[in-house]
Parts: sequence; C-alpha cells; structure tokens
Amino acid sequence: MTDVSGRTAFITGGASDIGLTVARTLARAGASIALVDTDSEKLALAKAGLGAIAPVATFQLDLRDREGMAAIAQKIEVALGPVSLLFNMGSLVSDVRAVELTYEHWDHLVGTNLGGVINSIRTFLPAMVERGHGGHIINSISRAGLAGASCDVLRATSDFGIVGLSESMEPELARSEIGVSLLCRVCLPADSAHPADATAFAAGSTRKADMAPPPPPHPIDLNAIGELVLRGVRRNSFYLHPDRSSEQMVSSRTDALIAAMPEELK
Repeated sequence: MTDVSGRTAFITGGASDIGLTVARTLARAGASIALVDTDSEKLALAKAGLGAIAPVATFQLDLRDREGMAAIAQKIEVALGPVSLLFNMGSLVSDVRAVELTYEHWDHLVGTNLGGVINSIRTFLPAMVERGHGGHIINSISRAGLAGASCDVLRATSDFGIVGLSESMEPELARSEIGVSLLCRVCLPADSAHPADATAFAAGSTRKADMAPPPPPHPIDLNAIGELVLRGVRRNSFYLHPDRSSEQMVSSRTDALIAAMPEELK
C-alpha cells in the first residue's frame, strides 16, 4: 500500500482529460504534482486550477526527449521533492492503415506512447529504488493492449508493449515496495493527447467504420477514473478497469489462444 500524501507525482499527458483528472485527485489526496504535456496553454490552465489545491510545477515536453525529461526531473526535485509516483498517461492516436504507415508514423507514435513510458521509468525508477521509500507506477493503455483487433495497428503495438513491460516489472519492483498498476481505458481519441506535429498523421488517414472500436456502454466518467487510480495506488492493485466493456474482447482472445494449443498439451 502506498499513501500518496506528502509524495511527489510525475504525470505525463497531465494538461487535460484523464491525466488532469488524476492530477486533481492526487492533489486533493495531499500529493505534490508535476505535470508534463506538449500543450503549453493547457498546462498554464492546469497549473492555475491545481495551484489552489497543492504545490504544482508544469513543463512542456515531448516524451521522446530523454535529455529534456532528465533535466525536468532535476527541476522537479528542487521545486517539489523527489518523485516517487509515476503516472504515464500521455498517448497519441492514429487512424492510418498498416499498409500506409511510414517510418515517421512508427517513430512518432510508438516513440511517444511506448518510448515515453520507457523514458519515464528509466529517468525516475533508479532513484526511487535507491532511496528505499517505495512508491508506485501506473501505466495507461487503451483496450488495444488487451485485444489488438479493437484499435489501430500503431496503438496496439505500443499498448501491447506497455502491458508486457508492466506485467514483467510488477514482481521485480515488489521487492523494493514499488507497486505497479495498469490502467485499461477505452480506445477513444478524446481520451488521448494529440500529436505535436499532426501533419504526420493527416496523410493517408483512411480508417473505415469497421476499424473503429465499439463505443463504451455509457459516457466516460473521468472523476470515477481518477478515484479508481487513487484506489489502485493505495491498494496496490495491478489491473484497473473503469468498466467491463472489454470483457468480451479479452475473453474471445483468451479462448482463441487456448483453443489453438495442441491437444496433447492440455
């Protein structure tokens, strides 16, 4: 169990949507907040709103920028104290078909979504372990990380990577009293950050209706997701699902995996 009060949280994609909601929830629970995002205007608004609740620092950052993230980490420690809560909420979406994907598409989205999580962990985790005060990491995925056919190829590639990273880290970091959680949210553009250079995703955008994931059974309650995340940290829960909308997809994929195994191995 990790009490967030008195700790410093680093939140990517923190200027809007789920990232900002999580920031508000943590601030009310007593955490200091460090937000990074690509949108400077939204960061300013977020800082103004959160500043009345908790100590806040904001930074504009492309999550692929490793040197920039390392420099920000030093500034956060001076301003707010050492980071012991990592919330990797920033992500991009794409509507480009696999046959039309360029290296620029791959480098931009996978470099941001998966690479951003890797960069965050590499930047902050060694010091978290060395200090010996525990902490928590929450990585966020769409349901594309649970059933690839439910979303676009780029998102599924990065999200599956985040799932593997999270599942493999969890038992290792438990020895250092650092919890790991995986927030499994629906795959919707409104749930994600937009590319810093949207032109990379404009060309060849030919998604058809049959590629889009089904809508959630009810409107997304961002406040409920914020509370879900806070409970996940406090209870050290690994999988965090806002609802059961992914149940059938996960069940069908699991059934297909098991059914494909040779009979003699059952």
